[in-house]
Amino acid sequence: MKDRLRDALKSSRADYREIRVERTWSSAVAFRGRRLEAATASEDVGGFVRVLHKGCGWGVASFTSLDRLPAMVARAGELSRAVRLDAPIRLAEVFPREADAVLDLDGDVRGVPLAEKKRLLEAYNGAMLAVGDRVVDTQASYRDEVSEVWYANSEGTLIYQLRPEVVLSGTAIARRDGVIEKGLESLGYRKGWNAAQGRETGFRAVAERAVALLDAPGVKGGTYPVVLDPELGGVFIHEAFGHLSEADFVYENPQAREMMTLGRRFGKPVLNVGDNGAVAGLRGTSPFDDEGTPTQDTALIKDGILVGRLHSRETAARLGERPTGNARALSFRHAPIVRMTNTYIAASRGGGTFAELIKDIPLGVYACGAFGGQTLLENFSFTAAYGYMIRDGHVAELVKDVVLAGNLFQTLDRIERVAGDFQWNQMGGGCGKGGQFPLPVTEGAPHVRIEEALVGGDVAA
Repeated sequence: MKDRLRDALKSSRADYREIRVERTWSSAVAFRGRRLEAATASEDVGGFVRVLHKGCGWGVASFTSLDRLPAMVARAGELSRAVRLDAPIRLAEVFPREADAVLDLDGDVRGVPLAEKKRLLEAYNGAMLAVGDRVVDTQASYRDEVSEVWYANSEGTLIYQLRPEVVLSGTAIARRDGVIEKGLESLGYRKGWNAAQGRETGFRAVAERAVALLDAPGVKGGTYPVVLDPELGGVFIHEAFGHLSEADFVYENPQAREMMTLGRRFGKPVLNVGDNGAVAGLRGTSPFDDEGTPTQDTALIKDGILVGRLHSRETAARLGERPTGNARALSFRHAPIVRMTNTYIAASRGGGTFAELIKDIPLGVYACGAFGGQTLLENFSFTAAYGYMIRDGHVAELVKDVVLAGNLFQTLDRIERVAGDFQWNQMGGGCGKGGQFPLPVTEGAPHVRIEEALVGGDVAA
């Protein structure tokens, strides 16, 4: 394969050429209630060519037959020459590399029969159904894949990567007297079959929570001190801040450029935010991005100050900064664009425990998990999966309908304490941007205390 890529690159006289070829094995199983809805296995092969002539635009072509590789390189060159630009596209320099990067398969899913995967998921689905007759419906899914990726460019980079992934999810629906609640379990790993074992407790817990939420009151709407658990803290920083850190969004949007000025204070010195695509075992992890740039730990906010952003080679050249290894593509059918990998709020040195974080809060809200959210530039709204009231420094009753809303910059500035109990959220969802969804990502955070936040819920009579 490497020789074929080298030969295809030599066939073009364009100023810059790159080829990405992928072969992916995948399987999936899904249950709805006790009914098996799907059990599939597939193999997908294809490639992507991108070519750039000086003073012209990108020429791109994707294909599903390797026999068409030389023709696709030629076609991409023609497409590039067809687009003349006043401002030429430049690429920031990256040292050429030749490497084989094989992530730990941790039990190669390709050697596990589909029937065994079905039995595993059936057991997890059964753990939710066994909670009781208040659980009226469930959805459970298992998905895995192993991808081989070859990347080569005309500057001398030639990389082979082996990327595994396994994802589990379960939703339990509880109902009583017309009241419906749900619990969600979502797990994802850049590993294999072994990582999917022993997860019954988590699936059972979400069904038990769905039943418990039937009796839980809605939180009373108002302004409170709010503590985010690590899952919601990670989702918050990904959705509300991470996308603003993607440099293509910054240079394409004048309002974003004004907001995201390096050196601007975003929070108190306790706030540190970054994106790390090199952490072992996480879904956003890959030794190299889809432009052949090594991934790294990129500081975005340091001691409350905006110090960095996420880049492809093109955005780095436009803004006079360095590539960060954040050019990612969902598959060979897509061009790489600037995307997050594993985005996080760092633990605070000496930040203490969760108990220490809440001990002086007379009345507050502990918001846990995430059912989704919306962001519009600096404004956000997030729905927690569930929550608890904090009363006199202790966790009190379970509450539901916990919706956090506000201005991103005001909220970041109101983060007054960050605990030392950091954890990565090994969730199985994905990130969407530019028609590419779901791209594997991970978020992480410790417990985070916001001195004041607007919480929507039941309105007092």
